[in-house]
Amino acid sequence: MSQRQSTANRAHVSFIVTRRPAEKAFLVAVELHREASAWDTDDSLEELAQLARTAGAVVVGETKQHLESPNPATYIGKGKVEEIKSLRAGTAYDLVIFDDELSPSQQRSLEDTLGVRVLDRTGLILDIFAQRARTYEGRLQVELAQYQYFLPRLTRLWTHLSRQTVGGVGLRGPGETQLESDRRRIRNRIGDLRRELEHVRRHRALYRFQRKDQGFPVVALVGYTNAGKSTLLNALTGAEVLVEDRLFATLDPTTRRVELPNGQTVLLTDTVGFIQKLPSQVVAAFRATLEELEEADVLLHVLDITHRNAAEQHRVVLNTLKELGLSTRPMVTALSKVDRFVESDRGELKSIQAVVFASFQRLAASSQDTVAISAEQGYGLEQLKETLATVLARSMLDITVCLPYQASELVTLFHERGTVRSESYTKEGTVISGRIPFRFAEIYKGYAA
Repeated sequence: MSQRQSTANRAHVSFIVTRRPAEKAFLVAVELHREASAWDTDDSLEELAQLARTAGAVVVGETKQHLESPNPATYIGKGKVEEIKSLRAGTAYDLVIFDDELSPSQQRSLEDTLGVRVLDRTGLILDIFAQRARTYEGRLQVELAQYQYFLPRLTRLWTHLSRQTVGGVGLRGPGETQLESDRRRIRNRIGDLRRELEHVRRHRALYRFQRKDQGFPVVALVGYTNAGKSTLLNALTGAEVLVEDRLFATLDPTTRRVELPNGQTVLLTDTVGFIQKLPSQVVAAFRATLEELEEADVLLHVLDITHRNAAEQHRVVLNTLKELGLSTRPMVTALSKVDRFVESDRGELKSIQAVVFASFQRLAASSQDTVAISAEQGYGLEQLKETLATVLARSMLDITVCLPYQASELVTLFHERGTVRSESYTKEGTVISGRIPFRFAEIYKGYAA
């Protein structure tokens, strides 16, 4: 073979790309007798399987165990660990995923015993987020959450590098372990990420101020992951946000304008979906994104009424909002995907209200601000917009105030959170006329002009 032919063959071979085969995942869930949960263990396992598939794994088996309390060493009982180990021959799994968060020592012990990589629910969700984040802000948030998650687990990751280096020119003395070096680098990187996200937060706050200065109220979409928020955003605004039947299909916030039946323009903002056992690292890292909810005048809760765990998903969203301090914010609930209950006839949906009330009567009857919709079919969208207009009107107070010049922060607050109709200056102070959300009315009570 000539030198030229050999070179050509090597060049040809270098372009062959081998796709890494999908990991085979075995799922493990624990039902603790001491914890009362509205979620059935089987349903939680099914959701974990959806998460695993979203991350790109193939689910080859699953198991569950009832326990009084987790085993401090392995989370599950030793007998169950041996059972899972014995199942590897038949399933050929190379990854075990737990439905709850494991401590670093539990994760290390399980990997030593099972001989494969072990991942918990938090690590799985963070992996999905890493795949799905598209914007610069989203990637920063995911990276921060991952570093915070992996920092206490470095001992497991770097055991083979943790020996003390001694001897050698320039290496005598106390030295430094590779583990300590990596920890320091990660802590430094966490600090950098936090500073960068704070810069992003200030930039987003400035953007929100500019939106408020235009006088547009903000409606924030909230809901369980895969409830149909992106589909509704597209239907109401004509946006082209990615829509997939997957958990966490979209992570990055999207804002579009919507005109309500009364002629009022509002800004509709989509945010990251919620999920049961949402990791605290995710909530903390996505603070800048979730601040969109803090600035919202009304929350639009999208609830997949066709899901058999709709009641539990509804509870998870409300509990998460409570944790974020938003439980008293005005809310409209959209019962989505109702077209799946009935067959369409000439493009019209028949008997929808009766079906929805029969399926989820307590929720639908509990508030006048609940609307049955189908974003795909366009059903109920006009009623939804009318309800939003009504709730927005209820949530704003029309006032005229005279604010002393030394209370400039109240002028700033009115501009940021309210809608200024007119503004003038007198020797007593700044006279502002406009509308302010009811939650701020008490602040301005003593300044009525």
